[in-house]
Amino acid sequence: MNSSVPTPRVLVIGLDPYRVPGPWDPRPVADAIEVSMARFAAHGVGAELCLFGLTGDDVPESVVTALRAQTWECVVVGGGVRKAEDQVELFETVINLVRRHAPDAAIAFNSNPTDLFDAAARWIDVPGAAAGAD
Repeated sequence: MNSSVPTPRVLVIGLDPYRVPGPWDPRPVADAIEVSMARFAAHGVGAELCLFGLTGDDVPESVVTALRAQTWECVVVGGGVRKAEDQVELFETVINLVRRHAPDAAIAFNSNPTDLFDAAARWIDVPGAAAGAD
């Protein structure tokens, strides 16, 4: 194992806000994801993103590639994948891919882009963390 990779390791799977159609400003969501990802680093937790669009991407291929890249202690499935009623098949696909390719990883769900770390922290041991500390 590469000792330079922080552990535990978390994979965040979700929609790329810049590639979701609609008349909306994706920047606040992208900024919130960036801030949330920085919290992982601040707590010594290795985290990576697997983001995809709703069209033009081979979602299963992207997710499988990310899941196979290393061993994950936790996989966070983002709200954009989980909450949209018209994306039920996408949600099922992602969950089943996680079960198949990262069977030992905890699966967590966030409420919004700012709480990715909090979702994972419910399921992993955060290095040096005291209860309730941030």
